[in-house]
Amino acid sequence: MATNETGNNPSAGVNTITPAKGKLGIMIPGMGAVATTFMAGVEAVRKGLAKPIGSVTQMGTVRLGKRTDNRTPLVKDFVSLAGLDDLVFTGWDIFPGNMYEAASTAKVLDKDLLQSIRPFLESIRPMPAVFDQYYVKRLQGTNVKQGKNKRELAEQVRADIREFKKKTERQVMIWCGSTEIFIEPTVVHQSIAAFEKGMEANDVAIAPSQIYAYAALMEGIPFANGAPNLTVDLPVMQELSRKNNAPICGKDFKTGQTLIKTVLAPAFKARMLGVSGWYSTNILGNRDGEVLDDPESFKTKEESKLGVLDFILQPELYPDLYGDIYHKVRINYYPPRGDNKEGWDNIDIFGWLGYPMQIKVDFLCRDSILAAPIALDLVLFLDLAARSSELRGLGIQEWLSFFFKSPMTREGLYPEHDLFIQSMKLKNTLRYIQGEDLITHLGLEYYD
Repeated sequence: MATNETGNNPSAGVNTITPAKGKLGIMIPGMGAVATTFMAGVEAVRKGLAKPIGSVTQMGTVRLGKRTDNRTPLVKDFVSLAGLDDLVFTGWDIFPGNMYEAASTAKVLDKDLLQSIRPFLESIRPMPAVFDQYYVKRLQGTNVKQGKNKRELAEQVRADIREFKKKTERQVMIWCGSTEIFIEPTVVHQSIAAFEKGMEANDVAIAPSQIYAYAALMEGIPFANGAPNLTVDLPVMQELSRKNNAPICGKDFKTGQTLIKTVLAPAFKARMLGVSGWYSTNILGNRDGEVLDDPESFKTKEESKLGVLDFILQPELYPDLYGDIYHKVRINYYPPRGDNKEGWDNIDIFGWLGYPMQIKVDFLCRDSILAAPIALDLVLFLDLAARSSELRGLGIQEWLSFFFKSPMTREGLYPEHDLFIQSMKLKNTLRYIQGEDLITHLGLEYYD
């Protein structure tokens, strides 16, 4: 049995990474609060007006070797990532206003900051979007593509992508749009041929987010899903991803309440403390809150948020501790709060001899402020994956689970929701593709 804190790396000398040269184009379906906060934040950092707080790629470090080696470079210095100066933005939205107008409407960032980067934001105007109100009941817009069927709309998106390819060396697409209604996989999602036939027939199971994903993957472009929609977690998309070396990941940015759950639940489980109930409610006033006020869109979000505790606590393995947990999630649209979401959690736990205790959390967070650095990290890491010989052909990038409420995995493999396991998986993946030893945290060699 090995006694070292670091393990050998079987990929050493095998993986190759193409250098991040030239411009990286970021293509965003849905250019509202999250997207404008992401773009404005990148420009503010580029101009020296702010720090990239919350970004793992920009501020995080990765330990290499033993604790005594004192090798802890910044992530961005350790792996070949695109620089912020090389990012170029475009996207689609149902509202035609430029990004300064969109950011002003979102009211996430203060007016002085927006004024300081106004020319940059005004230079970005969204292309007409693929949109059908059937899938997002509470929104209406005029900047919308027209076509005889969904296949034609997909070809229009592909044409937009090809045009953008002329201006950038590499591209990544990240869905920052609204939550669509709850959809379950059908036969139309099982193969490329079935999906294309379904688009031609305007199959109702094919939502706009799937059309964007299809277009991106057909063009060999990585795709990240920031919403809980059924988008790339489908056999057709995974087939396209592997076939065209276009990595995918999702779904649903892990920002506020679920971030806290993936911190606290592992702590309870590690200490073998029982949980009898976990009641979570949110008030949110931005466009996301308005969309989630529709029961069909809320069901999509609810499915994403409810699965976290089951996977972390594993009640089938610990029935005495978690076999009878009552888990409830609520989201309420409250316009006065705007983007400043408030998440309340009441957690009923029990300890030694079954004695009950309570924990209450009131997280007054800023939804888009938490989501923006996630978007940045995802596009940079997906671009890295696309340039890595070990990662680009895998399809699903499970090592990016750290950023999602409902992480994607291959069929038959349960997802890891524990934030600390996810963080270890992410950093070990970076070590792996760079040929460095993996970190096991065993450490017996320090006491020989």
